[in-house]
Amino acid sequence: MRAAVKQNIVNRMTSELRFYDSITDADADAQGQIGISGSHGGLFAAACASRAGLRAVVLNDAGIGLHDAGIAGVQALADQGMAACAVDCTSAEIGSARDSFENGFVSYANPLAIRLGVRTGLSVKNAATLLVNAPEPTGIMAAVPESRNLIRVGDMEVLSVDSASLITPEDADRIIVTGSHGGLIGGDPARACKAAARFVSFSDAGIGKNAIGLSRLPALDQRGIAAVTLDCQTCEIGNSASALQTGLVSATNRTAEALGIQRGMPLSDAIRQLA
Repeated sequence: MRAAVKQNIVNRMTSELRFYDSITDADADAQGQIGISGSHGGLFAAACASRAGLRAVVLNDAGIGLHDAGIAGVQALADQGMAACAVDCTSAEIGSARDSFENGFVSYANPLAIRLGVRTGLSVKNAATLLVNAPEPTGIMAAVPESRNLIRVGDMEVLSVDSASLITPEDADRIIVTGSHGGLIGGDPARACKAAARFVSFSDAGIGKNAIGLSRLPALDQRGIAAVTLDCQTCEIGNSASALQTGLVSATNRTAEALGIQRGMPLSDAIRQLA
């Protein structure tokens, strides 16, 4: 009898899980399901999960970072009655839903998830068997607008975007500051940057398992694009304004290094170095 019950739970979990390397990929099929996503657990990602109609979601803690920005969305979902938890970035690669499910461990659970039995240290596989019992959320998060602004840093014009998804091919040759993590989404080099930019920055998202939070850098080197990551403890992930205000470079690719950009340098100084 116990084996049959366990198999029923596994069957239900399998049918109700949806995998999204990026939560922005969630579509109509998400309604009422349990999402496992490689996205960071910030406010924008949480709003995407909520507005897609997911019943519960697992996101990456992105190193948690400054002002707990990497789990701010997981926390906020509790206000909408939605169970959510975050995966320890050192246990699963950010940007990979499957790695989160297969190898991830929970680093934070909101009160709704805790009521279902989810706790810190639990494997995501086991957490998923509990999240299938999540009730329908009582509300929906308001959309979190992501900014796209042209600003000046010294004599340099800079495109500031909270998400790399806002970059278009028309942004070629621009200096771009993003709030996104520096991991290749789904391990796909084609998704490193949509434009042939002059320079682009990302959060290192805690660097994480297999240094995945830096993996866009060599991919952009192959395209001759200077790129850096910023220490997630120095600026809020998902917030390009925070990156410009307080972000410190944690890693560079060879193209950026050749331009004199170094680890520990404030992002604003790195951009001035491009002049």
